[in-house]
Amino acid sequence: MNKNDLYTLTIESLGNEGEGIGKLDGFPLFVKDALPGDVIEVKVLKVKKTYGYGRMMKLLKPSPERIEPPCPLHRSCGGCQIQALSYEKQLEYKREKVKNQLIRIGGFSEPEVLPVIGMERPFRYRNKAQFPFGRDREGRAVTGFYAGRTHHIVPNTDCLLGAEENEEILKIILSFMEKEGISSYEEASGKGLIRHALIRKGFSTGELMVCLVINGDGIPGVERLADRLFQLPGMVSLTLNVNKKNTNVILGDKLIPVRGQTYITDRIGDVSYQISPLSFYQVNPIQTKKLYETALNYAELTGEEVVWDLYCGIGTISLFLAQKAGRVYGVEVVPQAVEDARKNAEINGLSNVEFYLGKAEEVLPGKYRENGIRADVIVVDPPRKGCDRACLDTMISMAPKRIVYVSCDSATLARDLKILYEGGYELKKVRPVDMFPHTAGIENIALLDKK
Repeated sequence: MNKNDLYTLTIESLGNEGEGIGKLDGFPLFVKDALPGDVIEVKVLKVKKTYGYGRMMKLLKPSPERIEPPCPLHRSCGGCQIQALSYEKQLEYKREKVKNQLIRIGGFSEPEVLPVIGMERPFRYRNKAQFPFGRDREGRAVTGFYAGRTHHIVPNTDCLLGAEENEEILKIILSFMEKEGISSYEEASGKGLIRHALIRKGFSTGELMVCLVINGDGIPGVERLADRLFQLPGMVSLTLNVNKKNTNVILGDKLIPVRGQTYITDRIGDVSYQISPLSFYQVNPIQTKKLYETALNYAELTGEEVVWDLYCGIGTISLFLAQKAGRVYGVEVVPQAVEDARKNAEINGLSNVEFYLGKAEEVLPGKYRENGIRADVIVVDPPRKGCDRACLDTMISMAPKRIVYVSCDSATLARDLKILYEGGYELKKVRPVDMFPHTAGIENIALLDKK
């Protein structure tokens, strides 16, 4: 097999990133946009020792599960890897992905992976979007999303996963930039002003926030932009975020208020949250409610328990738990998030929750050694890289009755569950929740009981 060779290939399965996998004489080939059951003409792009990559040149025979995607840009945009797969099959694929990783990485022979909690309407679910700005060939400002594995912008002001209001907001910003002669940022030169537009919507309140990330200290005529944006129903916040660094990190540290509040408010169940531009908040509020209700159910709280919530963010899960627990302690490394968490506890009148600033792998062992703290239940919701080993070891030493592990990456989940199992915990069940329809991503909740 050589680069640029053409073959006829039958796709047999999907990879972890939603790419199709077929075999040529037993040699696996990964092909973007191909689905199980497709028969395609494939061009070989890269050959490694044990696998290769290819590009679908022609769809010779479509899979029975292939549908016509609503978004015409689904192939060029890097956002929706599996929008062409029927939603029922998307959920089956995600469940199998989780189960296979628990077996392969975690070493569990027969893990109980429950059916995925899906959505009735798996579009328009994102309450947050970050749109990069750039220039087209004529030098005009454009915005949209990056093509897969590139920083090439696919122009698009109306992503079908995002709120409908996003399109009007982006058109106002682009029109303002053209009229005022405001430039888009260019990564290659480091010049230009507007880098990103971050838009948030409170689904329960209808409140809208716009935060423009800029390569400077301000925007000329920004009050005129505010006048236009604040004509939109629900607009309550316009801020600027300063990021002058040559980096792929979107947000800087400095926030400049322009008009209105510096936050929006949203509710999940009976709990209200104030969300700033820098806050971490789950992007799918419909599924977040189901996720947190499942976590609360797994925690089996009676009103007496001491609960630790690690990687707590702005206190979203902590406050949910505090409704049923005796005492909740949250740990978070981002100062702004801890400030937001304390404010959110105050807003909801919850006095049985306390938040600590610091890394979970430092705060928890420190409190355990110095203060002899205990826990009846520990809830963890770490970033994609999973839990630090020091944090896992301390959890095992504290020996809570149960651990509820919320994860956005099933591979690191499987790795960490193996450590907890070896430390004396039994994996009872894993419940996937489809927070990100039409993508390869899947959220999971795992319940572990002390053996």
